[in-house]
Amino acid sequence: MNTELPQTWVPRRNRVVLLPMCVLIVALFSVIAVALPANWHLNDRVAMVVSGLLFAAVGLMLARPRVSADAEGVTVVNFVRSRRLAWAEIVRVNLRAGDPWVILDLADGTALAAVGIQPAAGREQAITAARTLRDLVEERATARR
Repeated sequence: MNTELPQTWVPRRNRVVLLPMCVLIVALFSVIAVALPANWHLNDRVAMVVSGLLFAAVGLMLARPRVSADAEGVTVVNFVRSRRLAWAEIVRVNLRAGDPWVILDLADGTALAAVGIQPAAGREQAITAARTLRDLVEERATARR
């Protein structure tokens, strides 16, 4: 199998929900800050807007995960961290029943969650994405031999 590169997988349903929610949260907290009674001070209003921004930042962090594959390797972007892996570093791609997302077994004996491919965003899409990534890993392993 010769899969076209580059490939990127993202949990689209999560983004479709989270991004508009982030905008709505900031707008709502801003409107509340303006509509507060006159006895509320400026610092209270600012705190309200900052709270909305913090909630939105958490939502944006949850919308961040993705997995990208190109000719040199794979980039895994999770909630807080991202990691660049060469093809040789990936030993196996796992998506077992009940797993919340794909797990990559690495050559150094560790495992890395690839949150960008998750069944919660669509089971069949996740299975297809995991198989495609597995095929790419196997292709690259065969090419190295």
